[in-house]
Amino acid sequence: MKLTIKRLVAFSIFLVTALHLSFAHAGEGVFGWIYTLDLQPKGKLEFEQRLQLNQIQASGSYDAWTARTELEYGLTNDLQIAGYINSYYTSANQNYTNQEACGDAPTCTGGYGVPSSHDPATAYKRGGIEGGSLEAIYRITNPVTSPVGVGLYLEPTWGRNKDELEAILQSNFIDDRLILAGNVVAANERLKFIENDNVPESMLDFLVGASYRFAPKWSAGVEARFHNDYSELNLRNQVQRATFVGLNIHYAAKNWWVTGA
Repeated sequence: MKLTIKRLVAFSIFLVTALHLSFAHAGEGVFGWIYTLDLQPKGKLEFEQRLQLNQIQASGSYDAWTARTELEYGLTNDLQIAGYINSYYTSANQNYTNQEACGDAPTCTGGYGVPSSHDPATAYKRGGIEGGSLEAIYRITNPVTSPVGVGLYLEPTWGRNKDELEAILQSNFIDDRLILAGNVVAANERLKFIENDNVPESMLDFLVGASYRFAPKWSAGVEARFHNDYSELNLRNQVQRATFVGLNIHYAAKNWWVTGA
């Protein structure tokens, strides 16, 4: 089924309103991009819906929406497993400024998610189910009972645009009114939207953030991502790097919560 952005947003809102109230128990996510060690207790379920927008390139228009529909389950008090359904919607037009890709044209339609077989002179719009992911987080030490919380994270992803294996080493420091957190993320990927080839690449991220509970149900903070891309597997041949910094805000009621970042 093809998804328009209106359907994608409506689907996300429907899932949040229909399932969040019945499944949410614990494991609030106060950050937008950083994983923490606030896991589901043993035998508890939580539904989580994420909606992300990537947009704006050097020229033209580019909007890439991704939605992740997740169920988390506490296998033990220190081991959480989860499953995702990933969906997407991409709209691009005259947005790619790489001269090697565009030839003599000043711009051409392209970018992540746009197949190499697509006519670069025309706009591209498409959406649908991307694929699925599995996830496991193991908490080695708890930041509530230890000075520093340490955990391990593993997430394999299979999809129509890419396959990915992602691993995270994470630490959480102060889990009271102030939460300090950091992640180290390494991933090997194979891109599938480039015609006749599964293009290998890898990435390495460092993420740090702080969140402060300034009212009984409200938290706010800042987080940063230091991103590195490589054109080969296992972090070989670095091709670009970027730094992202932004604010976050979090609200938690008894049976549901929402975070914007």
